[in-house]
Amino acid sequence: MNTKEQFVAAVDIGTTKIVSIVGQKKDNGKLEILGLSKALSKGVKRGVVLNIEETVNAIQSTVEDVQLRSGIVFSDVFVGIAGQHIKSMRNRGYINRDSSENEITREDIIKLIEDMYKIPIDVGEEIIHVLPQNFIVDNETGVKNPVGMSGQRLEANFHIVIGQVASAKNIEKCINRVDLTINELILEPLASSEAVLTDDEKEAGVALVDIGGGTTDVAVYYDNIIRHTAVIPFGGNVVTKDIKEGCAILNRQAESLKIQFGSALGDIAPEDKVVTIPGISGRDPKEISFKSLAYIIQSRMEEIIDAVTFEIENSGYYEKLAGGIVLTGGGALLRHLPQLVKFKTGMDVRIGYPNEHLGGEVNDEINQPMFSTSIGLVLKGYEYIENKYGLDSDQHRDVKYGKQGDEEIKEGGRLFEKWKKTLTEIFAENDAKME
Repeated sequence: MNTKEQFVAAVDIGTTKIVSIVGQKKDNGKLEILGLSKALSKGVKRGVVLNIEETVNAIQSTVEDVQLRSGIVFSDVFVGIAGQHIKSMRNRGYINRDSSENEITREDIIKLIEDMYKIPIDVGEEIIHVLPQNFIVDNETGVKNPVGMSGQRLEANFHIVIGQVASAKNIEKCINRVDLTINELILEPLASSEAVLTDDEKEAGVALVDIGGGTTDVAVYYDNIIRHTAVIPFGGNVVTKDIKEGCAILNRQAESLKIQFGSALGDIAPEDKVVTIPGISGRDPKEISFKSLAYIIQSRMEEIIDAVTFEIENSGYYEKLAGGIVLTGGGALLRHLPQLVKFKTGMDVRIGYPNEHLGGEVNDEINQPMFSTSIGLVLKGYEYIENKYGLDSDQHRDVKYGKQGDEEIKEGGRLFEKWKKTLTEIFAENDAKME
């Protein structure tokens, strides 16, 4: 199977929207988005599926739409997971090898990672990702890829992402109800990072902040290694709710106000400008000043920024992030938000658009911060398939993939165990960076 035959599909189940997307990698390594469809999300709150029926309907409509637009039928997808239940921890593991004469192999690393999946966690939780950060070989620290080295004691520091079993099962149930299967659940901030961060930023140190409707995702990178991940259980919806209550208007009116006239800096909002909102059911219209609106927004955004700052400090890399903060997600487009974040944190700030790996003529409708996670899921899916099977090898028979037009869907055997997936991805990254 060559690159031209391979398509990757993904579903981003968010609080405000559900997106189905299918992409294809071109010969130059860039990603072309062949189809994207979004629908209003009504069954998800703070990244967690609460209404199966509503969520299934939204997924069904977007999947059918994207298959129609792209002419590609797919049977399996990569899906993002986030929500307030996500947490991360650090752990260190080690193994003592039989002989220092034999080279360290990938099987040794597999054993280390397998041990991490056995660490005690709370009832009802499961480990989603085990991400090796660095290795120690016979007290030699800072090793990124120990395969091929000689040594007797092999240690590693790990970043472990944990989520609730029930939330993952609900996501899987929704996907299965539309006759699709999940290739892999991917932590959403990792996907967003893949879409918007540059390699230089990851090396220099950067914090990705993905402001969604229900959650704000944070991922901290330093020296090309993921150092910290977190999901903050509030996002742009709390701003809309405050506008609704503060101005005594409808939710849809509050959302429109925020997008069209909102600002994250109250001090620079014009005092003499007002917007008129139609009254409910024939009542008198309301006049709302730009300045009052901006102060409502600013107070809520400052709370989100404070929570983000806490997570970055918690990572231990606050002072080392030369790349500053990259804002993405639908909430990143709020007027004057970068200035407020820079003022509050003292760090450089830019808006992250998911065009880092997109090729050809990039559609402005697709190149939006709100689609960072969706595009990142496709990129992560490609990385997973390429690293695991090799696009030009015969091993692809174990991958289920879509074919263009009316060609049948080919299905293969089961995928490897989760820890083995993670290992292959990590090592493919490390191999690419070694000189």
